[in-house]
Formats: sequence, C-alpha cells, structure tokens
Amino acid sequence: MKARIIREKITKEELAQIVKENFGTMVKIDVDVERGILAIGGEWHSEGDELLAKDSSSRESVWGANFYPWNPSDSRIEYISLINIKPQFNNRSMEVEDEKTREKMREIISRLLLPDDETL
Repeated sequence: MKARIIREKITKEELAQIVKENFGTMVKIDVDVERGILAIGGEWHSEGDELLAKDSSSRESVWGANFYPWNPSDSRIEYISLINIKPQFNNRSMEVEDEKTREKMREIISRLLLPDDETL
C-alpha cells in the first residue's frame, strides 16, 4: 500500500494490482500538473504529496484525487483530497476548483494510468 511515483505509462495489469493492494476499487493519486507525473497508492494523499515533494515537485503543482479505474471515464476521477486545501493558491476546499487544473490532471491520469476510452 506504499505510494510510488509513476513517470511512464503502466499496464492495465499493473494498475489493477495497485488498486487491489490499496482500497480494492479505488486508489489515491497525487498529480503534479507541472511535471506531468503522479504518485499512486498509500492510505493518505499526504503520502504521495510528500513523495513528490522529495522528488522536487512544488506544493503548488500537486493535487490529490481518488481514482476508480472500473468506473466509466466520466465518473472515474474524484477531485477531492485534504491536500487540495490551498488558500494561498486560491483553492479553499478539498475539491480542485480550477477547471484548467482538473483538465491537466485528467490528461496526465489518462496518459499514465488509463485512457478515457478504456476501462479495467
């Protein structure tokens, strides 16, 4: 259940195994929208956030979400995490409020984990 950084596309089999090792149908992810990488796994979003920070990601660029790979693409990403509460960056709730940030997150998740037109 330990978080790890994903820099290149993983296989569907790898993704399914990571999800099963974590919450079964969902996995926590932290997306660096500037660097185009993400952390996946762990019990808390803060684990991936910390891992990315140690890898030179800025707190301003990292946003948390829950990922449900078996859901249809329009309900696969839940843009909610405690790490998203960033008043200094104009995000005052647990939900990612900026649509451009959500779109960047979706693009990175689709590229590294599972394209929108595929499912597990």
